[in-house]
Amino acid sequence: MALLARPWRNPAAWATAADICVILVAISLPWSTTLVAIFAAAAIVSMAPFLDLKAFLQSLKRPICALPIALFALAVVGTLWSEAPWATRLYAIGPTTKLLMLPLLFYHFERSARGVQVFVAFLASCVLLLAMSWIVVFDPRLALKPGAAYGVPVKNYIDQSQEFALCAVALALPIVTLLRTNRITQALLLSAIALSFVVNMAFVIVSRTALVTMPIMLAVFALLHLKWRSIAIIFCTAIVLAGLAWAASPHLRWTTATFLRDYQIYRELNQPTSIGLRLEFWEKSLRFFAEAPIIGHGTGSTRGLFEQAATGPKVLAGGEVVSNPHNQTLNVAVQWGVIGIVGLYAMWLVHLLLFRGDGLVTWIGLLVVVQNIFTSLFNSHIFDFNPGWMYVLGVGIAGGMVLKTGPREATSGPRNSVKS
Repeated sequence: MALLARPWRNPAAWATAADICVILVAISLPWSTTLVAIFAAAAIVSMAPFLDLKAFLQSLKRPICALPIALFALAVVGTLWSEAPWATRLYAIGPTTKLLMLPLLFYHFERSARGVQVFVAFLASCVLLLAMSWIVVFDPRLALKPGAAYGVPVKNYIDQSQEFALCAVALALPIVTLLRTNRITQALLLSAIALSFVVNMAFVIVSRTALVTMPIMLAVFALLHLKWRSIAIIFCTAIVLAGLAWAASPHLRWTTATFLRDYQIYRELNQPTSIGLRLEFWEKSLRFFAEAPIIGHGTGSTRGLFEQAATGPKVLAGGEVVSNPHNQTLNVAVQWGVIGIVGLYAMWLVHLLLFRGDGLVTWIGLLVVVQNIFTSLFNSHIFDFNPGWMYVLGVGIAGGMVLKTGPREATSGPRNSVKS
């Protein structure tokens, strides 16, 4: 019995268990919401027994921890002035609770040595999802959910595109680093993986959000890690490859053409197209914000406001009722006004500033924040499940590793070593 009890009293064993649980969260994220919730809860339980409470509470004073907690607290307090039913108010707090995981991840991975393993696990899981996507293309019956979209074995094409885009762009830095150190075989392997993600998005399915934001993410990489001559060469090459992909992929042409088509259908026929609905939601949300600009209408109030503002039958764009305006800033503004907007942007800013150094870890953290900021122009990606957890895991783990070594020490060498 003493031998069995010994591991339960060993802080290192609990820390290892927490690491494993977080790795399982990363593996599960592309596939299951239920497993993510289970393993995240297990990770918290594993971190708790030997948590240095004094040190942890001290760490909460840092803005990178305090601001996510403040957003959650604002959602809780915002229930007091909301006119929505109490069940709706309490339900609307839920999307902000994942932010409470950030301080725990910062604290844990400031002390853990397995952060990179979590990122590798997420990449491996996305590669498996990529393979499954191609399988489903050839045999839709093998999809893991009924009525699955073309090439989407689980969840939805928006989450899948977000994951593939993040992995493809994140691999750019290790590829360049390997090329600069003449490790050609490894560089070619990672290049093949990154290219496979891009090919899947070009020829199978891609969200328009990823189509817009992925070039921005690549531009950030080029500006940070490449010389101007290399940027010019890659830019020209990218134009040629994009032209070839456009000519070879009917799906890519169709997806791009829907931007203008959806807008025209919305304006001329008031039909609920994707772009048309977003414009409708944004216009109404700005009006709701103007009615209560300081503290908003309260937590969970969005759907009720849209119900009051609905015009015409539900089959028309003006009659659509939603609880999410498909823009993170407006989602926050409607519920909590300027106070919420300031909290949201302050959190994004301090997390961006955390990743000012060089190297793979800081690059991953920076990329996760940049992706979330720009995709949140078209969706509420802090509050959505998959993109929100991608943000929490990426920022929390990379941030903890940066805090452990210092922003300028979490590097693979000076920035010039990866410029080409």
